[in-house]
Amino acid sequence: MASSKHRTSSCSFLNLLLSFFNFILFILSAASLAPIIFLKMPPTSLGWAFLMISTISLLSSFVGFYSQLTHFCYITHVSLLLASSAGQLLGILALFTKEKSSLSMFKSPRDPREAKVLVRLECGVLMAMFVMQLGVLVVCCAVHSCWVREYEGLEAEREATAKKRRQKIARVEEESMANAAKIAELKNREFDEKMKNKYGQWMKNDFEG
Repeated sequence: MASSKHRTSSCSFLNLLLSFFNFILFILSAASLAPIIFLKMPPTSLGWAFLMISTISLLSSFVGFYSQLTHFCYITHVSLLLASSAGQLLGILALFTKEKSSLSMFKSPRDPREAKVLVRLECGVLMAMFVMQLGVLVVCCAVHSCWVREYEGLEAEREATAKKRRQKIARVEEESMANAAKIAELKNREFDEKMKNKYGQWMKNDFEG
């Protein structure tokens, strides 16, 4: 009973932590859209790639909230987390190591200094998203394992309850059969006593006659 309560409290804490991480990830994903939009609209192919990374991250946060409510979509959530993490890592490497070429590929009409600030802001947001994404992935796996342990614990408790119920039913049946045997034995004894008394009286009358 104590282990069940401890398991429930740990699962509740992990669920709360996962909700917080998903919320932060949602905010960061939404914020990562702004620098790309401000750089150039409509965006270039590189801009669309970064918008896709942010969109996948947004979608993963939505699926994360849904999976917490329904305990489903675990595989889908993990797949989206891995895909968005890979995209974020590639985006960070592109913006951090090749800033000038990335700026030229964005083809921003803004002032070069403003464009550089926006690119560096996007890179910083992607770094924060990547770290948060890894945190969500770790906590998500922990929550899933907690759900599995909780389900296995419930199954074990259900099996133990069913076993106790079967043992109780078997004990009651055994006691009822024993009682029925005792009642039958008592009835046989009463019948034998009646027959002895009856035939014993006849034999006594015959001898006296």
